[in-house]
Amino acid sequence: MCENLACRAAAGGRRASAPRDTDPDDRGDDGVIMLQPVTVEDYRELARQRLPHWLFEYIDAGAIREETLAANTADFQRLRLRQRVMRDVSQVTTATTLFGQDLALPLVLGPVGFAGMFARRGEVPAARAAARAGLPFCLSSVSICGIEEVAQAAPPPWFQLYMIKDRAYMKTLLGRAARLGCPVLVFTVDLPVPSRRYRNIHSGMGLWGLRRKVVLGAAALKRPRWLWEVMLRGRPHAFGNFAEGIPEARTLEGFDVWVEKNYEPCLDWDTLAWVREQWRGPMVIKGILDPDDARLAVQAGADGILVSNHGGRQLDGTCSSIAALPAVVDAVGARVPVLLDGGIRSGVDILKALALGARACVVGRAWAWGLAGRGERGVAAVIDTLERELATTMALAGCTDVGRLDRSVLLE
Repeated sequence: MCENLACRAAAGGRRASAPRDTDPDDRGDDGVIMLQPVTVEDYRELARQRLPHWLFEYIDAGAIREETLAANTADFQRLRLRQRVMRDVSQVTTATTLFGQDLALPLVLGPVGFAGMFARRGEVPAARAAARAGLPFCLSSVSICGIEEVAQAAPPPWFQLYMIKDRAYMKTLLGRAARLGCPVLVFTVDLPVPSRRYRNIHSGMGLWGLRRKVVLGAAALKRPRWLWEVMLRGRPHAFGNFAEGIPEARTLEGFDVWVEKNYEPCLDWDTLAWVREQWRGPMVIKGILDPDDARLAVQAGADGILVSNHGGRQLDGTCSSIAALPAVVDAVGARVPVLLDGGIRSGVDILKALALGARACVVGRAWAWGLAGRGERGVAAVIDTLERELATTMALAGCTDVGRLDRSVLLE
């Protein structure tokens, strides 16, 4: 996307200069008025005000002591950019291509399970916002809205796959995604077993399932807008991609038990080969941190690598995604594109990841907070913020094209 930065900055200034205190969407259920949210962190706070505590914690929490969750953001902050001056930055382009798709900026809205509980039929408005911004939306296999519902409202999404033991159902699910025209499969390989996420347990939500007394109890009643929009108007509450053939997925209760019994703990390279046989389109392997695993994934037929530690929600005590990125990029070279998720909270973070070799970044919590805070327009606002921050940071670093970013942008 080519921008005249002077005009863009002026428009941004007008938009941010007059907070709309009278907008009912700026007032939480507790009556507190929040000034117009601008940053990703602003939308995190708005989501905290709008969602029941247990549901906000589901988005926000990491595994065990949350060391990796913290490292994901802290390690971005340790990277420093070179400031370059006296360069013509009147035209900056953030546009790129990925798997044959034109992207307005190197960003993908990544898979977030359960998003249909953050706002009414939440995956649908998120997919619409992504499409309007010229970005891909990746649908989680444990979404509330099924692939068909999302594909009716927006371009067919990328589809993220969790492997379960029932290979026949897996084949059916992959066939559904292919028939709908989902352009990319994102196969998550870092969840052979669910981790221990203690904040989720402390807040009253099981590892994955819900208890009705929690949903309809005192915690939910503190958020009447959410109760009305999501619980009453947002039905059905089921896992749309699994509900067709798996009775336990037709309700939210007991799903944690089903996950522990049915997720495939024997994920190996033969499993990947089987998925590769079922899926003819581009396939990205999500959950790679080790360069040896990256090489093996490419050898097994991966078309892309997504460097990810599951947002700090799986193996606690491992490295941040951004720390793992350079070695993975060096391992696979130019054979396949490398993407990155984990800890991205600004356009500055996106630039740093691109400088270290990522072709694009994938965000999860950022758009989930936007969705919870303001629905579709919250997602759109988060995307817009990231785009503006990326373009501005590029200009101030003396860069004009995301395709030309490399490690020379960073201070040693």
